[in-house]
Amino acid sequence: MTNNYILRRLRFTFNYNDHKMVEICALAGLDVSTDIIKTWLKKEEDPEYVRCTDHEMAQFLNGFIIEKRGSKDGQIPKAEYSLNNNIIFRKLKIALNFIDQDILDTLELADFAIGKAELTAFFRKPDHRHFRECQDQILRNFIQGLQLKFTNSTTARPQSNYQALKGKAENKKAEYKNNKGKSKDTKPFLKPKKTSEKVVYKNPNLKGKDESKTGKPEKTKRSKISLKKSDSETSVNQDIWGSKTDS
Repeated sequence: MTNNYILRRLRFTFNYNDHKMVEICALAGLDVSTDIIKTWLKKEEDPEYVRCTDHEMAQFLNGFIIEKRGSKDGQIPKAEYSLNNNIIFRKLKIALNFIDQDILDTLELADFAIGKAELTAFFRKPDHRHFRECQDQILRNFIQGLQLKFTNSTTARPQSNYQALKGKAENKKAEYKNNKGKSKDTKPFLKPKKTSEKVVYKNPNLKGKDESKTGKPEKTKRSKISLKKSDSETSVNQDIWGSKTDS
């Protein structure tokens, strides 16, 4: 997810025109023209597309904070030269004056749910043991939730719903990619197999009879054979010993 994508989504969500975008940048000391703003807002495949750098994006977000909440002691905050999703997420949280529950509710609008402990880990310092990097899908779903929360016009609502559905599909693809090869149950595009109970055939003729009796004839037969053998052996022995004693 690029800086230009975030600019386009924020501009659409809060219905900012090019002149308003220039004013927001000026609040943080970034001097740009409407022509530059237009090149930032173009799609990547457009030949006039120009990449928005991290420093320029940080200045815009600082101006967005001042626009929403005013400047602190009349000072302009320093803009970072390197951004990540955690810093962008924190700046958006400050600008909108959101608490953790507000963010969770916004994510829920985009059909994306995370725990509060997981959310607070995104706003910790990088050297904290519970710090966690914010992935693209979380920031993207938060921005989509903002669109659904702040866009009220009839033309904006269908587009916001489309973006939410598109993000939901991308989440499924990302989940499938992360869980590929781990378990078949984690593949979101596979229908679950229908499980049917095994039917055990029972002979109706044996109904009510003791099944244990069916094995007795064989056992008794074997026992009779063994008895016969033992009787024959004893008779032979008796004959031998008897013959010796008689002699």
